[in-house]
Amino acid sequence: METLNYLMQGFEVALTPLNLGLALVGAFLGTIIGALPGLGPSNGVAILIPLAFSLRLPPASALIMLTSVYYGAMYGGRISSILLNIPGDEPALMTTLDGYPMAKQGKGGEALAISAVSSFVGGLIATFGLLLFAPLLAKFALFFGPAEYFVLFVLAFTTIGGISSKNQFKSLLAAALGLMISTIGLDPATGEPRYTLNHMELFEGINFLVAIVGLFAISEILFFLEESHAGKVTKVTVNKFKIKWAEMFKLTGTTLRSSVIGFIAGVLPGAGASLGSFMAYTVEKRLVDQEGTFGSGDPRGVAAPEAGNNAAAGGALVPMLTLGVPGSGTTAVLLAMLMSMNITPGPLLFKNHPDVVWGLIAALFIGNVMLLILNLPLVGLFAKLLMVPSHVLMPIVAIVGLIGIYSISHSPFDLFVMIAFGVGGWLLRKLEVPLVPVILGILLGQLMEDNLRRALNISNGDWSTLWGSPLCWGLWVMALGGLVMPFFLGKFFRAKALEPEPEIAD
Repeated sequence: METLNYLMQGFEVALTPLNLGLALVGAFLGTIIGALPGLGPSNGVAILIPLAFSLRLPPASALIMLTSVYYGAMYGGRISSILLNIPGDEPALMTTLDGYPMAKQGKGGEALAISAVSSFVGGLIATFGLLLFAPLLAKFALFFGPAEYFVLFVLAFTTIGGISSKNQFKSLLAAALGLMISTIGLDPATGEPRYTLNHMELFEGINFLVAIVGLFAISEILFFLEESHAGKVTKVTVNKFKIKWAEMFKLTGTTLRSSVIGFIAGVLPGAGASLGSFMAYTVEKRLVDQEGTFGSGDPRGVAAPEAGNNAAAGGALVPMLTLGVPGSGTTAVLLAMLMSMNITPGPLLFKNHPDVVWGLIAALFIGNVMLLILNLPLVGLFAKLLMVPSHVLMPIVAIVGLIGIYSISHSPFDLFVMIAFGVGGWLLRKLEVPLVPVILGILLGQLMEDNLRRALNISNGDWSTLWGSPLCWGLWVMALGGLVMPFFLGKFFRAKALEPEPEIAD
């Protein structure tokens, strides 16, 4: 009953004209960003964070807009996956296995409709899961002390690479790089400058938003400049379609099972939508693919990963809101936005900022309906966006990033730092070093250092306090598992993604 009262208060926040408008704009922009190959939800949210700050939105409104962008990009990313066989992000790899064969058979519109409905169901179930389990996990997190929080951050670093990481060592290297960057500034204990090179601008450390926009948006621009040719146009056609509700009803079991699997995967720190889509597709294939039709245009092969990855997107918000540990790369960006607004996610967030949490949960219910309404009739319009030449798109992204960052700090120095991070992000991507662990290190490094110092102060310098409680032991075991599992699951995941495309009969 208490949860229901909080939810009603959340709807009061979400149903204001401002927040409704922001949810609609965020869903629309997110779908556009997701439809463009290569950008993905992390880049989309990173690009639009400066817009949220320049508009001086309150925290609840900013979070509602950016999570709508997040969900919209998850929807939109399937357009290029199905029509062009170009996954917009890692979770979309599994959608290409059956989505693109359906498009080649002239069923692209039907595949997109299945994708939209399955995504809606997955997102809806994840929001119910967030509603039910986030408050419980927040209460449990109150038992965490400094030692437990330190080990929890270690868990986040060991799992954030995910099963799709090509090299787990590179993920750990990226996390170490992020932790090193987080130490720039004044030492919180002694006040001594660390690694500032005598620049006053660095005494306060590296701004989260500057690093995020540089690593994601600017590096993406450099990649487009390197790989794209001006004026290059891809021909995309979408057949007219009507939703066959009888066919949709046959996919009910697949969608519900995959949504539950995806939500569980999303709650695990660092697993995210990649594991959600992979597990949902694999489990469904083993359960129902008696005829061996998966991989050749089976509608169930589209519904399963779509429900799984959208449910995982919602599940990833649970550890972010309750523990302050992002469940995915995009939630790491959202975490940075909240911290920049002096709001620290964690167990006290539900008590100190109920309008932010419950307004967000209510907005997710509304945003899912908006996205379904947008995606079904306007899918042809979104598909045409795939024909936008990169030489038109990339300058817009650059302008939004530069103006947004300058409007926040009014410091030319931050623009140079952002460009430096962009070049660094481009080099890291060329070396196939993931960017998300770098961001996570910058975000959590200070908190990790503070909790380690507190734990050692409480124990009079005894390092055994870091494994002195059953909860610490459990977190260490999970961290070790998160470090080892990608070596086994990752090979299978990538092998599935690289399987030769099945022949489609004309």
